[in-house]
Amino acid sequence: MDKSSVIGIILGFIAVGVGMVLKGVSPAVLANPAAILIIILGTIAAVAIAFPMNELKRIPALFKILFGKEEKESVLDVIQLFSDLAVVARRDGLLALEAKLNEIEDTFLKSGLTLAIDGQSPEYIRDVLDEEIDAMKERHHAGALIFTQAGTYAPTLGVLGAVIGLIAALGNLSDTDLLGHAIAAAFVATLMGIFTGYVLWHPFANKLKRKSKAEVKRKEIMIEGILSVLEGQPPRLIEQKLAVYLPIKERMLINSGEKADE
Repeated sequence: MDKSSVIGIILGFIAVGVGMVLKGVSPAVLANPAAILIIILGTIAAVAIAFPMNELKRIPALFKILFGKEEKESVLDVIQLFSDLAVVARRDGLLALEAKLNEIEDTFLKSGLTLAIDGQSPEYIRDVLDEEIDAMKERHHAGALIFTQAGTYAPTLGVLGAVIGLIAALGNLSDTDLLGHAIAAAFVATLMGIFTGYVLWHPFANKLKRKSKAEVKRKEIMIEGILSVLEGQPPRLIEQKLAVYLPIKERMLINSGEKADE
Protein backbone atom coordinates (compact mmCIF):
# COMPACT_ATOMS: atom_id res chain seq x y z
CA MET A 1 0.00 0.00 0.00
CA ASP A 2 1.14 3.54 -0.76
CA LYS A 3 1.58 4.80 2.82
CA SER A 4 1.87 8.47 1.88
CA SER A 5 -1.65 8.53 0.43
CA VAL A 6 -3.16 6.96 3.56
CA ILE A 7 -1.12 9.12 5.93
CA GLY A 8 -2.05 12.26 4.02
CA ILE A 9 -5.78 11.52 4.16
CA ILE A 10 -5.63 10.72 7.88
CA LEU A 11 -3.71 13.92 8.62
CA GLY A 12 -6.21 15.90 6.53
CA PHE A 13 -9.15 14.63 8.57
CA ILE A 14 -7.26 15.18 11.83
CA ALA A 15 -6.36 18.75 10.83
CA VAL A 16 -9.97 19.67 10.07
CA GLY A 17 -11.47 17.75 13.01
CA VAL A 18 -9.06 19.10 15.62
CA GLY A 19 -9.24 22.57 14.10
CA MET A 20 -13.03 22.54 14.43
CA VAL A 21 -12.81 21.51 18.07
CA LEU A 22 -10.24 24.22 18.82
CA LYS A 23 -12.57 26.74 17.20
CA GLY A 24 -15.43 25.52 19.37
CA VAL A 25 -17.27 23.73 16.55
CA SER A 26 -18.53 20.20 17.15
CA PRO A 27 -17.46 17.71 14.45
CA ALA A 28 -21.00 16.35 14.76
CA VAL A 29 -22.19 19.15 12.46
CA LEU A 30 -20.53 17.25 9.59
CA ALA A 31 -23.24 14.61 9.86
CA ASN A 32 -25.38 16.60 7.48
CA PRO A 33 -27.11 14.33 4.95
CA ALA A 34 -28.13 17.20 2.69
CA ALA A 35 -24.57 18.55 2.44
CA ILE A 36 -23.13 15.08 1.86
CA LEU A 37 -25.67 14.42 -0.87
CA ILE A 38 -25.00 17.73 -2.63
CA ILE A 39 -21.19 17.44 -2.51
CA ILE A 40 -20.58 13.72 -3.05
CA LEU A 41 -23.42 12.86 -5.40
CA GLY A 42 -23.17 16.25 -7.10
CA THR A 43 -19.45 15.76 -7.79
CA ILE A 44 -20.08 12.27 -9.13
CA ALA A 45 -22.82 13.63 -11.38
CA ALA A 46 -20.62 16.46 -12.70
CA VAL A 47 -17.75 14.08 -13.45
CA ALA A 48 -20.12 11.62 -15.15
CA ILE A 49 -21.37 14.41 -17.41
CA ALA A 50 -17.85 15.62 -18.21
CA PHE A 51 -16.24 12.29 -19.13
CA PRO A 52 -17.23 9.36 -21.38
CA MET A 53 -18.04 6.02 -19.79
CA ASN A 54 -14.92 4.29 -21.14
CA GLU A 55 -12.78 6.71 -19.09
CA LEU A 56 -15.00 6.55 -16.00
CA LYS A 57 -14.62 2.76 -15.95
CA ARG A 58 -10.93 3.28 -15.19
CA ILE A 59 -11.61 5.03 -11.85
CA PRO A 60 -11.25 1.83 -9.74
CA ALA A 61 -7.90 1.17 -11.45
CA LEU A 62 -6.85 4.76 -10.71
CA PHE A 63 -7.59 4.29 -7.01
CA LYS A 64 -5.54 1.09 -7.12
CA ILE A 65 -2.63 3.11 -8.53
CA LEU A 66 -3.09 5.78 -5.86
CA PHE A 67 -3.14 3.41 -2.92
CA GLY A 68 -1.43 0.32 -4.29
CA LYS A 69 2.18 -0.54 -3.65
CA GLU A 70 4.62 0.07 -6.47
CA GLU A 71 5.77 -3.39 -7.59
CA LYS A 72 7.86 -2.47 -10.61
CA GLU A 73 11.62 -2.64 -10.66
CA SER A 74 13.49 0.43 -9.52
CA VAL A 75 15.52 2.45 -12.01
CA LEU A 76 18.70 1.05 -10.45
CA ASP A 77 17.44 -2.47 -11.14
CA VAL A 78 16.64 -1.56 -14.74
CA ILE A 79 20.14 -0.16 -15.26
CA GLN A 80 21.70 -3.29 -13.79
CA LEU A 81 19.50 -5.40 -16.08
CA PHE A 82 20.82 -3.63 -19.16
CA SER A 83 24.37 -4.04 -17.91
CA ASP A 84 23.76 -7.80 -17.67
CA LEU A 85 22.11 -7.90 -21.09
CA ALA A 86 25.05 -6.04 -22.59
CA VAL A 87 27.44 -8.67 -21.22
CA VAL A 88 25.43 -11.43 -22.88
CA ALA A 89 25.04 -9.54 -26.17
CA ARG A 90 28.77 -8.75 -26.45
CA ARG A 91 29.79 -12.28 -25.53
CA ASP A 92 27.23 -14.41 -27.36
CA GLY A 93 25.65 -12.02 -29.85
CA LEU A 94 22.35 -10.15 -29.94
CA LEU A 95 20.31 -13.27 -30.76
CA ALA A 96 21.37 -14.77 -27.42
CA LEU A 97 19.07 -12.25 -25.72
CA GLU A 98 16.06 -14.14 -27.04
CA ALA A 99 16.55 -16.68 -24.25
CA LYS A 100 16.27 -13.85 -21.72
CA LEU A 101 12.88 -12.61 -22.94
CA ASN A 102 10.91 -15.13 -20.89
CA GLU A 103 12.54 -13.77 -17.74
CA ILE A 104 11.34 -10.21 -18.46
CA GLU A 105 7.84 -9.32 -17.23
CA ASP A 106 7.72 -5.70 -18.41
CA THR A 107 5.83 -5.73 -21.72
CA PHE A 108 7.37 -2.45 -22.88
CA LEU A 109 10.91 -3.72 -22.36
CA LYS A 110 10.12 -7.09 -23.88
CA SER A 111 8.62 -5.41 -26.94
CA GLY A 112 11.67 -3.20 -27.43
CA LEU A 113 14.14 -6.07 -27.03
CA THR A 114 12.12 -8.18 -29.46
CA LEU A 115 12.39 -5.45 -32.09
CA ALA A 116 16.14 -5.26 -31.49
CA ILE A 117 16.58 -9.03 -31.76
CA ASP A 118 14.51 -9.05 -34.96
CA GLY A 119 17.05 -6.69 -36.52
CA GLN A 120 14.98 -3.49 -36.67
CA SER A 121 16.89 -0.23 -37.04
CA PRO A 122 17.51 1.99 -33.98
CA GLU A 123 15.40 4.76 -35.54
CA TYR A 124 12.43 2.43 -36.03
CA ILE A 125 12.71 1.05 -32.49
CA ARG A 126 12.82 4.54 -31.01
CA ASP A 127 9.83 5.68 -33.06
CA VAL A 128 7.71 2.68 -32.05
CA LEU A 129 8.55 2.94 -28.37
CA ASP A 130 8.14 6.74 -28.31
CA GLU A 131 4.67 6.30 -29.78
CA GLU A 132 3.86 3.82 -27.03
CA ILE A 133 5.04 6.30 -24.40
CA ASP A 134 2.93 9.07 -25.94
CA ALA A 135 -0.15 6.82 -25.84
CA MET A 136 0.55 5.98 -22.20
CA LYS A 137 0.97 9.65 -21.31
CA GLU A 138 -2.39 10.41 -22.92
CA ARG A 139 -4.08 7.68 -20.86
CA HIS A 140 -2.45 8.92 -17.68
CA HIS A 141 -3.42 12.51 -18.44
CA ALA A 142 -7.05 11.49 -18.93
CA GLY A 143 -7.05 9.66 -15.59
CA ALA A 144 -5.53 12.58 -13.67
CA LEU A 145 -7.94 14.98 -15.36
CA ILE A 146 -10.91 13.18 -13.80
CA PHE A 147 -9.68 14.04 -10.30
CA THR A 148 -8.61 17.53 -11.34
CA GLN A 149 -12.12 18.25 -12.56
CA ALA A 150 -13.66 16.70 -9.45
CA GLY A 151 -11.48 19.05 -7.40
CA THR A 152 -12.82 21.97 -9.43
CA TYR A 153 -16.48 20.97 -9.16
CA ALA A 154 -16.58 20.11 -5.43
CA PRO A 155 -15.87 23.59 -3.99
CA THR A 156 -18.37 25.17 -6.39
CA LEU A 157 -21.00 22.64 -5.35
CA GLY A 158 -20.16 23.60 -1.77
CA VAL A 159 -21.18 27.17 -2.57
CA LEU A 160 -24.36 25.82 -4.16
CA GLY A 161 -25.09 23.87 -0.99
CA ALA A 162 -24.54 26.98 1.11
CA VAL A 163 -26.95 28.96 -1.08
CA ILE A 164 -29.60 26.28 -0.70
CA GLY A 165 -29.06 26.30 3.06
CA LEU A 166 -29.33 30.07 3.24
CA ILE A 167 -32.58 29.97 1.29
CA ALA A 168 -33.93 27.60 3.92
CA ALA A 169 -32.56 29.84 6.70
CA LEU A 170 -34.23 32.95 5.31
CA GLY A 171 -37.54 31.16 5.63
CA ASN A 172 -37.09 31.16 9.42
CA LEU A 173 -36.27 34.80 10.13
CA SER A 174 -38.81 34.92 12.95
CA ASP A 175 -36.98 32.25 14.96
CA THR A 176 -33.50 33.51 15.89
CA ASP A 177 -32.25 30.20 17.29
CA LEU A 178 -33.44 28.23 14.29
CA LEU A 179 -32.02 30.87 11.96
CA GLY A 180 -28.54 30.61 13.49
CA HIS A 181 -28.62 26.82 13.31
CA ALA A 182 -29.75 26.90 9.68
CA ILE A 183 -27.00 29.34 8.65
CA ALA A 184 -24.33 27.20 10.35
CA ALA A 185 -25.64 24.09 8.63
CA ALA A 186 -25.61 25.91 5.29
CA PHE A 187 -21.86 26.44 5.44
CA VAL A 188 -21.19 22.76 6.17
CA ALA A 189 -21.62 22.09 2.44
CA THR A 190 -18.99 24.73 1.64
CA LEU A 191 -16.62 23.15 4.15
CA MET A 192 -17.12 19.70 2.63
CA GLY A 193 -16.72 21.00 -0.90
CA ILE A 194 -13.44 22.76 -0.16
CA PHE A 195 -12.12 19.84 1.88
CA THR A 196 -12.85 17.16 -0.72
CA GLY A 197 -11.64 19.39 -3.56
CA TYR A 198 -8.32 20.51 -2.09
CA VAL A 199 -7.47 17.72 0.35
CA LEU A 200 -8.62 14.76 -1.73
CA TRP A 201 -9.30 15.26 -5.45
CA HIS A 202 -6.59 17.75 -6.43
CA PRO A 203 -3.87 15.90 -4.46
CA PHE A 204 -5.03 12.62 -6.03
CA ALA A 205 -4.61 14.18 -9.48
CA ASN A 206 -1.16 15.48 -8.57
CA LYS A 207 -0.02 12.05 -7.32
CA LEU A 208 -1.19 10.41 -10.55
CA LYS A 209 0.78 13.00 -12.53
CA ARG A 210 3.90 12.35 -10.45
CA LYS A 211 3.59 8.58 -10.89
CA SER A 212 3.05 9.05 -14.62
CA LYS A 213 6.18 11.20 -14.87
CA ALA A 214 8.21 8.54 -13.04
CA GLU A 215 6.88 5.82 -15.37
CA VAL A 216 7.75 7.90 -18.44
CA LYS A 217 11.30 8.38 -17.15
CA ARG A 218 11.60 4.65 -16.51
CA LYS A 219 10.51 3.83 -20.06
CA GLU A 220 12.85 6.46 -21.56
CA ILE A 221 15.70 4.78 -19.71
CA MET A 222 14.63 1.48 -21.24
CA ILE A 223 14.71 2.96 -24.74
CA GLU A 224 18.25 4.24 -24.24
CA GLY A 225 19.28 0.92 -22.72
CA ILE A 226 17.83 -1.12 -25.59
CA LEU A 227 19.53 1.03 -28.21
CA SER A 228 22.83 0.95 -26.31
CA VAL A 229 22.75 -2.86 -26.17
CA LEU A 230 21.84 -2.94 -29.88
CA GLU A 231 24.86 -0.77 -30.66
CA GLY A 232 27.13 -3.14 -28.71
CA GLN A 233 28.23 -0.61 -26.11
CA PRO A 234 30.22 -1.91 -23.11
CA PRO A 235 28.23 -2.60 -19.91
CA ARG A 236 30.08 0.02 -17.88
CA LEU A 237 29.45 2.67 -20.51
CA ILE A 238 25.74 1.79 -20.53
CA GLU A 239 25.61 2.13 -16.74
CA GLN A 240 27.23 5.58 -16.87
CA LYS A 241 24.97 6.66 -19.72
CA LEU A 242 21.75 5.63 -17.97
CA ALA A 243 22.90 6.92 -14.58
CA VAL A 244 22.25 10.51 -15.72
CA TYR A 245 18.54 9.83 -15.11
CA LEU A 246 19.19 9.12 -11.43
CA PRO A 247 19.49 11.49 -8.46
CA ILE A 248 23.08 12.28 -7.44
CA LYS A 249 23.12 9.87 -4.47
CA GLU A 250 21.89 6.91 -6.53
CA ARG A 251 24.22 7.86 -9.37
CA MET A 252 27.15 7.62 -6.98
CA LEU A 253 26.17 4.04 -6.14
CA ILE A 254 26.74 3.09 -9.78
CA ASN A 255 29.88 5.16 -10.25
CA SER A 256 31.45 3.69 -7.11
CA GLY A 257 30.54 0.09 -8.03
CA GLU A 258 32.85 -2.48 -9.48
CA LYS A 259 33.40 -2.17 -13.18
CA ALA A 260 31.16 -4.48 -15.20
CA ASP A 261 32.68 -7.06 -17.49
CA GLU A 262 33.32 -5.71 -20.93
